[in-house]
Amino acid sequence: THSGASLYKAFAPEHARRLLNKLEFVYTPKHGSWLNMAECEFSVLSRQCLARRLPDSVSVAKEITAWARSRNQNAASVDWRFSTEDARIKLKRLYPNPLN
Repeated sequence: THSGASLYKAFAPEHARRLLNKLEFVYTPKHGSWLNMAECEFSVLSRQCLARRLPDSVSVAKEITAWARSRNQNAASVDWRFSTEDARIKLKRLYPNPLN
């Protein structure tokens, strides 16, 4: 769903309008840093927690909960290695220099 029109395709007009009144659409770029952080965190999860056989979904849920608790207690963060300066060089068309 990218706009209110999608709700009108899926629901009766009255219901779509009620839903639309409760929503606020916020543009989130596909290549935003939040997505990069989520991908990094899933990579760490898979390497540190899920890189082994677990007998059932209950065990998987318990392991992920314990892993997430540990990550949060240790205040794990993302170590960005791609600076704004690098971005302006490598992605020049996406990051124009405001001084030019």
